[in-house]
Amino acid sequence: MSFGRIPENNNRNQAPYGQPYAGPQFQQNANQQPQYGQPYANPQYAQPGMNAGTATMDANLAYSYEKAQRVSITKAYAEMAVGLLVTAAVAVFANASGALIAFLSVAGMFGWIGIALVQVALAIYLGARVMSMSPGKARAMFYVYAALMGFTLSSIFLVYDLGSIALVLLLCAGFFFALTMLGLTTKFDMLKAAPILFVGLIVLIIGQLLVSWLFPSDGMMQLMAAIGVVLFAGMTVYDAQSTRAIFRQYQNQGPEMIQRVSILCALSLYLDFVNMFLYLLQLFGDRE
Repeated sequence: MSFGRIPENNNRNQAPYGQPYAGPQFQQNANQQPQYGQPYANPQYAQPGMNAGTATMDANLAYSYEKAQRVSITKAYAEMAVGLLVTAAVAVFANASGALIAFLSVAGMFGWIGIALVQVALAIYLGARVMSMSPGKARAMFYVYAALMGFTLSSIFLVYDLGSIALVLLLCAGFFFALTMLGLTTKFDMLKAAPILFVGLIVLIIGQLLVSWLFPSDGMMQLMAAIGVVLFAGMTVYDAQSTRAIFRQYQNQGPEMIQRVSILCALSLYLDFVNMFLYLLQLFGDRE
């Protein structure tokens, strides 16, 4: 049986054989193909807007996810900014009040090492447990860490000129912003470079210790500072992309989880900024 064109009949008034319902109400145009396999092909059953509506819903859903992700990333950078403000405020206060000098005169070098160890322990604990603690506790611990960092960073006022500190701070902020935009807009996947960055960080720490003990020269310290700037520039791009990826992973797990992720990402970005600032200060800061 063929489902092609219906053969013409010489007698147009006579119904073709095999078509018992050939009245005008049942006749089809000879040029029109019967729509076999489409039981709902009549106009009252057609849904011409179905595909367009589905595409619109998908587009709106994708836009909602993208907007929520932008808001979450902005929240992480806002948390980082607040941490930096806490650090700056504590550093200025400790320098103006002489709190750091008073502390060192009482506790000595062991007190300085003790504060450094407390900071390292607090950062490790916060990074490891932030996803299981309440957002308020995580935020409080992050601000405590930022305050301790500000107390130790107040020592830069004893070494560098105030004008150069402000200039390097502005330079670091602009550099950090540019690197963040690069990380969020580039198609290059920096997340694949995580092992290289981790190894580079370990090598940098060991190299600084060796240079300080075995080759304590200004030239070698400047070289280590330049390597540190390059390394933390890569870390900044990496953490910008990592922040976006982490929020994408946890975007459907409620506002509390988003707040925890914001603190976790803010801590990483905060450390990138502080370390880059210190290395830039070693390179371009004017000593008193």
